Amino acid sequence: MSGHNKWSTIKRKKAVEDNKRGQIFTKLIKEITLSAREGGGDPELNARLRSAIAAAKKANMPADNIERAIKKGTGELPGTTYEEVSYGGYGPGGAAILIDVVTDNKNRTTGELRHIFTRFGKELGEVSSVAWMFEKKGLIEIDGSKYKFDDILEIAIDSGAEDVVETGDVIQIYTQTENLYKVKKIFDDKKIETMNAMMTKKPQSTVKLNESDASVMLKLIDTLEEHDDVQNVYSNFDIPDEIMEKLSK
Repeated sequence: MSGHNKWSTIKRKKAVEDNKRGQIFTKLIKEITLSAREGGGDPELNARLRSAIAAAKKANMPADNIERAIKKGTGELPGTTYEEVSYGGYGPGGAAILIDVVTDNKNRTTGELRHIFTRFGKELGEVSSVAWMFEKKGLIEIDGSKYKFDDILEIAIDSGAEDVVETGDVIQIYTQTENLYKVKKIFDDKKIETMNAMMTKKPQSTVKLNESDASVMLKLIDTLEEHDDVQNVYSNFDIPDEIMEKLSK
């Protein structure tokens, strides 16, 4: 289990600041627009769009905003032309970092991300240098404080899921990308509430960090995630629970 997922779980428990809501909406609108452009505006036929809409609703984005973003993606309304770009790099302790970006100006974004890496004494590299370390997967998250792990594990196995892990109070279920919503429907049919259902990139192996490297890595990840063009940041670092608990205070 990557430490980044542990850190994300901790952060989800913290209240979302009002001044960040606009940034969250901006990222979600980009994802909805791009998803609709690439796969069409019908979420029933476009799994990526379905995930983006679900995330937008979870963030309490108004329905009108979602609809406008879809129409901009399908060309029914004029809008900005976005481009998907991925970047790679290495952080403290040699952990790999994979960054997915949606931007209207690749040169600007590249320069800004390179500057972030430089601030932390690291270099932005070619995505090919790290992409092979990650596998595309479907990810379903369930509140572990509401359901027993063994019960969720049994359902997940029967539904064809690939892996089930506990990360703090969150139970994470990994699937093949094409099976994500099939597995989610099985949980829905059993009246088990899912916190998230999304596409992700799972590290094939992890790099354990000491406290010093972990502290720098978490600051680097946070800084990258705060960039308006950055949609997702994946990493293969792992942090022992005792260090993670200390750093999360």
